[in-house]
Amino acid sequence: MTIAAATPSGAHASATNRLPSLDVLRGLAVAGMILVVSPGDWNKAYAPLKHAPWDGWTLADMVFPTFLFSVGLAIALSFGKLARDKRAAGAKIARRALILIALGLVLNALPYFDLPHLRLPGILQRIALCYTLATTLCLATDRMDPDAGSTVNRRALLVAMAVVLLGYWAVLAWVPVPGIGAGHLDPGGNLPSWIDRGVFTVPHLWPYGTDAAGAVVYDPEGLLSTLPATVNVLVGVLAGTALKASKSRLNLLVAAVLLMMAGLALDPVLVINKRIWTSSFALFSSGFSLAVLVVLSVLLDQGPAALPQTLSFPFRVLGGNAILAFTLSQSLSAVGGVPFIVTAQGRMTPQAWGDGLAGAAIADPYLASFACALGILSLVVLTLLPLHRRGLHVRL
Repeated sequence: MTIAAATPSGAHASATNRLPSLDVLRGLAVAGMILVVSPGDWNKAYAPLKHAPWDGWTLADMVFPTFLFSVGLAIALSFGKLARDKRAAGAKIARRALILIALGLVLNALPYFDLPHLRLPGILQRIALCYTLATTLCLATDRMDPDAGSTVNRRALLVAMAVVLLGYWAVLAWVPVPGIGAGHLDPGGNLPSWIDRGVFTVPHLWPYGTDAAGAVVYDPEGLLSTLPATVNVLVGVLAGTALKASKSRLNLLVAAVLLMMAGLALDPVLVINKRIWTSSFALFSSGFSLAVLVVLSVLLDQGPAALPQTLSFPFRVLGGNAILAFTLSQSLSAVGGVPFIVTAQGRMTPQAWGDGLAGAAIADPYLASFACALGILSLVVLTLLPLHRRGLHVRL
């Protein structure tokens, strides 16, 4: 892990090779994660901040795909440097992946380190695998440009994305699950869930990935579904490549609309589902992330924009140290569930205590619960602010 100094945050990509829109997009994704996992009362969270129970999607379901899309953007912006020494790049990729996986396991173990029930998959683990697959593919298929040197082979990536999405669709539809059959997309009957139960075993899956009977049967960051999730990263790579090559954003906007329309068009045939990351979900969520990027790029990347820069400041703080922000938020979430606060009514968790304080000041219980999440978000931003002021970014 290193700490890299950067030009002050107001500078544009031309001076620093950092796109303001990328930092803000990552910051929005991290902020979304924090707001989703930090309500004062889980039963009083606004509907857009709850994940779809199974099929369908909500705003909360767009958060993690947007972070993966941002990973792809970062790969594209640093690809020339990465491709200059592929052997060194391979070592760097492996090191980053291992650190992310290790950090993800530590966060999963918090707060009690109950190793017999340690969840093995997770958000950072999926980021590590998707990053490794996407970067390795980009390096293996790169092409030489006489003027720019080694560049991303867009055609090869498009072919790879098509193969993955069509292949995953075919696997879900036609590969039978032992004892169940093929084509079942319920929580316990789909192939990705069956593989995860066999590879990781049930005690090491997400404890809330249950079926109607309450049995743990799936993990939303499972093994096989990492393949279509990598498509979100590759769409980010292509978007970042396009941003470097052209100032026009119209083509990117058209691509975003087409991706979302493709996902919606496939929904009746292969339902949009984040839990097993169906091909339709990968397409729709990639289009959503790309559309948000286009808006941010128009506002932030193409010259000074005082008002947007001011409004985007908290997200730039989060996006500049996204992994550190995520680690802080997950640590706070874990501690928030430990009943160590002593009150007249007995021991309380910080989450319940904070919700009680918010409820005493805010009559609407949903707004009070949301205020707790905003409090956690503000705490993370304030913690990272000194690093941001000094232009310091923690890198794995």
